[in-house]
Amino acid sequence: MEWVDILPNQTSKRSWRADKLSQIGSSIFAEVSEWKQEAFQEGRHIIDLSIGSPDRGPSEDIREVLSQEALKADNYTYPGTRGTMEFREQSAAWMLHRFGVNVNPDTEILALMGSQDGLSHLAQAICNPRDVAIVPNPGYPIYAGALAIAGVTPWYLPLKEEFGFVPDLESIPEEIWAKATFILLNFPGNPIAVRADLAFFEKLVGLAKKWDVLIVHDLAYSEMGFDGYRPMSILQVPGAIDIAVEFHSFSKSFNMAGCRIGFLAGHEGAVSALREYKSNIDFGVFKPVQIAAVHALSQAMASADEEQGVASLYEQRRDVLVASLAEAGWVVPKPQATMFLWARLPEAFRDLQWSSRRFARELLLETGVAVIPGDAFGSEGEGYVRIALVQEEAALREAALRIGTFIQGCNSPAPRTSEPLS
Repeated sequence: MEWVDILPNQTSKRSWRADKLSQIGSSIFAEVSEWKQEAFQEGRHIIDLSIGSPDRGPSEDIREVLSQEALKADNYTYPGTRGTMEFREQSAAWMLHRFGVNVNPDTEILALMGSQDGLSHLAQAICNPRDVAIVPNPGYPIYAGALAIAGVTPWYLPLKEEFGFVPDLESIPEEIWAKATFILLNFPGNPIAVRADLAFFEKLVGLAKKWDVLIVHDLAYSEMGFDGYRPMSILQVPGAIDIAVEFHSFSKSFNMAGCRIGFLAGHEGAVSALREYKSNIDFGVFKPVQIAAVHALSQAMASADEEQGVASLYEQRRDVLVASLAEAGWVVPKPQATMFLWARLPEAFRDLQWSSRRFARELLLETGVAVIPGDAFGSEGEGYVRIALVQEEAALREAALRIGTFIQGCNSPAPRTSEPLS
């Protein structure tokens, strides 16, 4: 082969963009940001119910601890990827206090820069290219996006309304179980606040052990259960630690989203693999943040059983928004957990064959209320929108009033987009 044969085509320019970037997540979040800007420029007052970012900060005590530790000069060395022993021991103590689960802080817990850090890197640590992983549809976008980065093939497990959005484990073909490296599930979930009981987890653990498939459980909303419901850890199932790992986050539980801290707990081999991978790509969580997280866990363990932490805030917001939407003509089911409503499009818009994306765009441009179309989370999300409970009650009531006006005008909508109806 002559040298000239391997030179790049001189008639085209490099894009400097990897093809896999088109596979790692939905572009709808960027689109919704553009819609918000467009609506703002047209004079709309935006009520942003799109992104699940807590609108309040952590407690004053947590902020005080973080502030004091940030002033200490010796806290500015590289903290280490594993997390401090104090953080890992406190995380293990909280797992025992909250779930009755024993984990070894030395080998079965790993500090993370938020649970998304772990979710986005785990497949690269435990899988080889062309492996198979089972993920929910709809599901949090990084679930499938992380597989694209790692070259892992997703097998989508549908979550359907007729089954209460609970995944049907029996529907997974044996050939998929045989090929899969791991199965990732999320209870209570994002975007759908599905809850799982002990019987479901026991069945899942039994199947995983039968097929030697690692269970990856995302428990980011462990402290956001309503109406007396307290989400459980899959590690509560006897023997689950032999086949499962679980992600925990401080972002939602303690309003520490900007601090970027969480942890992975469970199977020693999988925890070790992620620790080894991350030791090559980062230097760990800022030590003052770890110390503040230790304090947050201490506060939680010292609280009385009847205290609900952040759950009471979101439960009240849920009640306000669901009731206000019903008054406005849109009946939405009450979730039993998380900071989201998962709402099927109002009947009139379904009759008009509007897509969830068109509904979300028109709603934002006409009313200033921002929500996320369900197809951002997978094909099974079409026909739904996700609404985040991230505004104070007055704003939620105002949003419902605007939505009600929008619904009432649906019989003669003035199209604001050239997109097809569905």
